[in-house]
Amino acid sequence: MDESNASRTAVLVCQGRAVADGRIDAGRFDDPTAFLLLTEEERDPVEIARSGIVPQGFSERMDFERLRAVAEVMVPRTLAIDEAVIAKLGSQLVILGAGLDGRAWRLKELDDVEVFEVDHPTSQADKRSRLDRLELSAKAVRFVPVDFSRYALADALAAAGHDRTIPTTWIWEGVIPYLTREQVRSSVSVISQLSAPGSRLVSNYQSRSLSASIGRRLTTAIARLSGSNNPMANEPWRSTWTPEDMRQLLTKHGFRIVSDEDLATVIHRLSLTVGTRRSAGNGRVVVADR
Repeated sequence: MDESNASRTAVLVCQGRAVADGRIDAGRFDDPTAFLLLTEEERDPVEIARSGIVPQGFSERMDFERLRAVAEVMVPRTLAIDEAVIAKLGSQLVILGAGLDGRAWRLKELDDVEVFEVDHPTSQADKRSRLDRLELSAKAVRFVPVDFSRYALADALAAAGHDRTIPTTWIWEGVIPYLTREQVRSSVSVISQLSAPGSRLVSNYQSRSLSASIGRRLTTAIARLSGSNNPMANEPWRSTWTPEDMRQLLTKHGFRIVSDEDLATVIHRLSLTVGTRRSAGNGRVVVADR
């Protein structure tokens, strides 16, 4: 991520949730916070995607198809993470790389939970400027701005009031692909050190996929040629993991794997109406307890 700017991928993910809200598996997937977290300019393509009317212009068509694809990924990913979090929820929830996550304002189950949102200072400042229309559901939200090149996660969380002696539920969503393998290993080590017995880690990651890699490069090339916006341009994937790689990493640090599903499996298990794109087989959600 360009450290001088807030994450554009976070905006894209939020737009995807906004497209899906009340439109894909309504009643099971609902995220009214997503639209409210977007600026007026960011809402325009969401409205077009929600209409289902395919625009004529090439650039507009690119945005339309991208948002539809993101929406169809966000439904199973969000539901699987929410399910795992709610099933084992203590008094502390830490969201790593929170972006424009709306759970603290959306999940009624967090009414007795302190939520710690960790993100880069620039992205977090951008999010906080967008919260005026949201009503908090969690007991409290503590914002933890961390520039990992200058400040350690453990120190930042401790300063915000996180108690490492009691169980913590962790959400690590939409982050791992943008980290190197060494950065992921280091992060898991720190998470483990801050996780008292009874803690749970819920994370998503990407498995290796030639088609996904080609697709991202093709999207970048088409966006460059057409002059359209590419929110992923400055946020490339840096690591993918096999389920066995992830199992070995987490067990090495004292976690026990509860489940590890690809999104296609989640779609089938929950009988979701969302289309099963090829990419659904590459995105995974792992749940691990300590």
